Order: sequence, then C-alpha cells, then structure tokens
Amino acid sequence: MNQTALTVPPGYRQDAAGRLIPVETIKPIDLARDELVQEIVAAARVLNGQMAAFKARTFADIAAFVQLSAEQYQAKLGGKKGNVTLFSFDGKYKIQRAIAEYIVFDERLQAAKALIDECITDWTQGSRPELHVLVNDAFQVDKEGNINTGRVLGLRRLEISDSRWREAMRAIGEAVQVVGSKSYVRVYERVGDSDEYKPIALDVAGVAV
Repeated sequence: MNQTALTVPPGYRQDAAGRLIPVETIKPIDLARDELVQEIVAAARVLNGQMAAFKARTFADIAAFVQLSAEQYQAKLGGKKGNVTLFSFDGKYKIQRAIAEYIVFDERLQAAKALIDECITDWTQGSRPELHVLVNDAFQVDKEGNINTGRVLGLRRLEISDSRWREAMRAIGEAVQVVGSKSYVRVYERVGDSDEYKPIALDVAGVAV
C-alpha cells in the first residue's frame, strides 16, 4: 500500500514507519548513520547513471563499427544481434559483445517426452542405465518449476535411429520459443605476454579496493 508523501517540517526527520521524529530526540549515531547512507546512495545513483550511459554508448559504437566493417565487403547485416569480439591493435585488450537469448519450450515438449518415455519403456531390457539417467535428468525441474533447456537440447546430440526418438527430437526443436534476450559487454586486459585475459570489472562486487 502506497503512502502519501509527507512534507517533513524543519527540525524533524521521518522514520521508517512514516512518523515525524524531532531531530533533538534522535541519537547522534543514528543521524551519522543516516548521513552516511544518504551520501553513498547519492553517489551510487550517479555511478549507475554513468554505467547505463556507458553501456548504451558502447553497444551503439560496437554496432556501428560492425556495420562499417561489413560495408568494406558490400555486405548488409540483418540486425544488431550476434556475439562479437574486438581486439586492440597490440592485442592487449579485447571487448566482447554477447547476446544471450532466453528460451522456453511450448506444449510440444510434452509430446516429445511422451515419445521418449515410449522408447525408454521398450528399451528397458537392452538399454544402458546411463541413458535412463540422462533422460530423467534432462526433464527435471528446478525450484521454480523450470526445465533446464540446455539438458533437453543436449538430447538431440544422441545418435539414436529409432523413428519415435527422431520424432521426439524434432518436436523438441520445434518447441523452442525465444521469449527474450539479455545483452552483455565485457572488457578484458591481457595478463603480461600470456594468452590469458582478465576481465576489467564493471560491477561493484568485482572491483578490487
């Protein structure tokens, strides 16, 4: 339930419960804590805005460069999606743009599971137990009731000639639905003269102090 914003008169502070408290009754340590928190939050908001602007500018610059590079070969690109890695001329730095798609399965996954169950039932006597475990693990759900898409799609790599299995794999492929995507940009610096690159942290938790 939203509370109406309260105008705080001079000499008072509003507490977490929305009450007006006279400043002279508040302990000095509580006032000092509030001041510290307010300063950090204000700085964090500024930094958040700068990072948002940096991300938008970086993606726009990379997209423009990829288009410029394609034009050297009279190639027309269909969109801004796709993973790209850019290196500095001396190889000291690299930048990666990554687009991670979020996929789910529609109702056809249930048909695939039914066909697979038929196969497993018929193969019980002669099939290897590892296959049973692999299939069962693929269709396990997490705490939120979601299926691990990577495990399910991994079943399609199995070379099984049974027509029901092949039809199940076709159903899995057609059941895939892309419902969203997330864009990432990662910046790396080479470690000395090695082939190893370490990330330049762009999140607070990863920054060394």
